[in-house]
Amino acid sequence: MALTLLLLLGLVLLALALIYYKFFSGAGSPFNEAHLAPPKPLVTDQKLRDKVLKQGFVQSKIPSHLDAVVIGSGIGGLSVAAVLAKAGKRVLVLEQHDQAGGCCHTFEEKGFEFDAGLHYVGQMHPKGMLRLIMDLLTDGQLDWARLDDHYETIFVEQQEYHLCAGKQAFATNLEDQFPQEKKAIREFLGLMKITATHVKLIAIMKMIPLWLSLAMIRSGLVHWISPVFKLVVSNHTDVLNRLTSNKDLQTILSYIFYGVPPNNSSFLINALLIHHYKRGAWFPRGGSSEIAFHIIPVIERAGGAVLVRAPVTRILLNKEGAAEGVAVKKGNEEINVFAPVVISNAGIFNTYERLLPPEISAKPALQSQLNSIHHGMGSFLVFVGLKGSKEELGLKSTNCWIFKHNDMDNMTIRFAALRKEEVPGNIPMMLITFPSAKDPTYQQRHPGKSCMTMLTMARYEWFEEWKDARVKHRGPEYQAYKMAIAQTMIDMAMERFPQLKDKMEYMDAATPLTNQYYLGAPCGDMYGAEHDLGRFQLEVMASIRAETPVKGLYLSGQDVFSCGIAGAVHGGLIAGCAVLNRILYLDLLLMKKRLKRQSAKKSA
Repeated sequence: MALTLLLLLGLVLLALALIYYKFFSGAGSPFNEAHLAPPKPLVTDQKLRDKVLKQGFVQSKIPSHLDAVVIGSGIGGLSVAAVLAKAGKRVLVLEQHDQAGGCCHTFEEKGFEFDAGLHYVGQMHPKGMLRLIMDLLTDGQLDWARLDDHYETIFVEQQEYHLCAGKQAFATNLEDQFPQEKKAIREFLGLMKITATHVKLIAIMKMIPLWLSLAMIRSGLVHWISPVFKLVVSNHTDVLNRLTSNKDLQTILSYIFYGVPPNNSSFLINALLIHHYKRGAWFPRGGSSEIAFHIIPVIERAGGAVLVRAPVTRILLNKEGAAEGVAVKKGNEEINVFAPVVISNAGIFNTYERLLPPEISAKPALQSQLNSIHHGMGSFLVFVGLKGSKEELGLKSTNCWIFKHNDMDNMTIRFAALRKEEVPGNIPMMLITFPSAKDPTYQQRHPGKSCMTMLTMARYEWFEEWKDARVKHRGPEYQAYKMAIAQTMIDMAMERFPQLKDKMEYMDAATPLTNQYYLGAPCGDMYGAEHDLGRFQLEVMASIRAETPVKGLYLSGQDVFSCGIAGAVHGGLIAGCAVLNRILYLDLLLMKKRLKRQSAKKSA
């Protein structure tokens, strides 16, 4: 026993020494509060916005002497590019779509503006860490509008529940709705606090040397360090069953769906998703395209660029097998772009299976990672344009979630097992959101109009027969099929919002094939690799990191950490840590403390 303790202590000391020498031998912090400034007035001139968001790829626009090239302009790619830019690096971001931003882009149809993938963001309270990160990535130019305190309405069968923001209000409101379950709620919130407080240790396991992470996992040392390592491998259903048998409460504590039944998902991920909004929910003032619009100038200021209509066809390797750039398709030819560092925000499947040569992707180190994960389930979205302002239509910023049953496991599993022809008329769960009611500038930019977005999950296989057809030319059968699903979702929405029945002026739907085309998601999996228990086994989690087995090649975004805007941003930061050889989170913590002291002095 004593020998084991000495061994564990030695590993801890070794880990601390390696962290010090590995991450503090570089230059100073790339973050400087001097760049933070109050948001400037919203830019609504579309030509000015297009100059930033729609810079087309031509060889003459490729910056010289690049330090890095990033594949994909989703928030994970833009985040790492901005971090490197702040460290003085010249970075080129390449986007295959005609607009930068990935899931954070917006589009217009018939005079209505829709957000492609961002519905709301949590933890944007002033002085919060995520708020600080987003402020630094945009030089403080993102302006966030806070949603109502009552930010979620959840219908479980015919019962209505509310979630309200606030450190104490969240718990009190939940206890008021489940007075017999106060003990279970408090225990859940206690576990949720552990996950939120200790999740940084999960990130550290992805940043220290892999052999050290594996040694700490296999020796059991990680479980001595924190209970979070047990929670990450615990399935959500088992944890909830130990707390309560109330199925409605279990549904409320599992309501943010991403295609995986709770009995095959990590408790940590589900708890983090709920914790993310505990202090409130926010929406970018001006729409989600504001994120890319304000990050791109940071990249350009350091001599970099973000270019669209630039599909990367392959990663270039030198004679030693290290990444040295990418090939970009331009018309019928390829243009080679050289850089000593290549960062892929295109997802692990695209990166390893499509962009690397077959003889490289077949290597055991890469195949081991691929064999441990699966494609995530796709999504199905319905976009509706409404005649009338939010006041005229009685719309709120509150999201509406609908669940036809209170057995999340059975409901999710049965839905995923449906045959293609069974899907229309059998949608068991859905999110309804009104972006126009969340953005205070929407009426200014689109007077007399509102928009509604609905979301559910969808299997790629239900639409696969049309995958080879051209976008917007997939034929009447595809159109009829997706509209049948869309109509089911609209009927469900009208039950909750009957005042909107005669107000619809536009409607279209996005399937997993839409995600595949516009986002480059290989199977329409907009949340990246499946967030099942297999992905969060400790050794798998530690091995899928920003650094890849290919020298000079790094991963960024959702597949590095977790799904969603916050998960992708942290994936970008972890990639920045790896490229710069520095723990950026310590720089952020030090800056946060400095800003807090400065604020205290001003208010004294």
